[in-house]
Amino acid sequence: MKYKILLFFFFTTFTISAKQIEVCETCTVKSIKEAIKIAETGDEIVVKKGIYKENNIIINKSISLIGEKGAVVDGEDTGGIIIFEADNFTIRGLKIINVGMSYTIDYAAIKVIKAKNFIIEDCILENVFFGLLIEKSKNGIIRNNRISGNRKSEASSGNGIHIWDGSEMEVYNNQLTGLRDGIYFEFVKQSVVFENNSHNNIRYGLHFMFSNNNIYHHNEFKNNGAGVAVMFSKFITMHHNTFKLNWGSASYGLLLKEIYDAEIYNNLFEENTIGINGEGCTRINYKNNTFLRNGWAIKIAGACYANIFEKNDFMHNSLDLSYNTKKNDNSFNNNYWSEYTGYDLDKNGIGDIPYRPVKLFSYIVNKTPEALVLLRSLFVDIINFSEKVSPVFTPDDLTDENPIMKKIND
Repeated sequence: MKYKILLFFFFTTFTISAKQIEVCETCTVKSIKEAIKIAETGDEIVVKKGIYKENNIIINKSISLIGEKGAVVDGEDTGGIIIFEADNFTIRGLKIINVGMSYTIDYAAIKVIKAKNFIIEDCILENVFFGLLIEKSKNGIIRNNRISGNRKSEASSGNGIHIWDGSEMEVYNNQLTGLRDGIYFEFVKQSVVFENNSHNNIRYGLHFMFSNNNIYHHNEFKNNGAGVAVMFSKFITMHHNTFKLNWGSASYGLLLKEIYDAEIYNNLFEENTIGINGEGCTRINYKNNTFLRNGWAIKIAGACYANIFEKNDFMHNSLDLSYNTKKNDNSFNNNYWSEYTGYDLDKNGIGDIPYRPVKLFSYIVNKTPEALVLLRSLFVDIINFSEKVSPVFTPDDLTDENPIMKKIND
């Protein structure tokens, strides 16, 4: 009881001592930098409506920085704008524009260095190089922000939300467009990314490397150079995401490279050049995904072992599956294939004859991409039929023994 009384006294004293500092043209404090100088731990700085031409604002105190509607910080294209070097801070409601661009320095609208327990929310970041750049930090919440850049090339563009060496992050309900990568994770663990909309970015909607034990769900990745790239990571869960309209000669909805022990389920891959491109992927469960009107639904390169494809819908793709080896160590079972022409005499909803999803033509296109112009020709139908009857070039043991007769997923 004595401990609780002392704790109550401490927080009451802390609350009473904290103050609010207003910043505006007619206020006593006229700039954010001036407010930072006089602020103390726990204070709240309220930035009133107006344009504040400031950059390189360094904050090393645990404070709240709140922007009222119409409060704009203009960096005038000269460098980074706000840098946090403190724990337990909040930034909310600011509009930050015109971050400087550099080929050697990662300038950002908001940069966070070695911080924990922070919130970045309801901010509008426009004409940025990097939007949010977070280094060596943990326990952060990044939500409800709108981040945009004026994309021109990869070299002259930065990422919207860039986290390096972080953990226990929540990134959700953000809008990201016109950037190099919408969201970029490197050496990030035990974090969750959800309900973000990442579209019209130069390279990837989401890009993460060397980042384990993370969850990505209910995001939309649309019309990017490529949807999502997942590289050199393990224990990843991706579900209820939409990968759509990611077109290009080397584009895909989802790129997987050197990924282990992942769960990928209930995702929609619609109208991508390649739905999923996998290389060096092991022990991944693909379940209840929908592949709709893609060029290739799935491309599997070498060193992909012990993967399970179950209860997925493959609907109206130009090619359902591309496989570049004759050895198969992956399981395909109980999937729906719109190209399946078998029958179900016992009416149990499962085809009575197995389905071979790898066509000889997909093998030919892998070797000679120019052959794609023959896709709808009678010649292609003939060679596919001959390979189906007597497999020579495609894996003879790659079949769905129990193809489902009707679409599975809503």
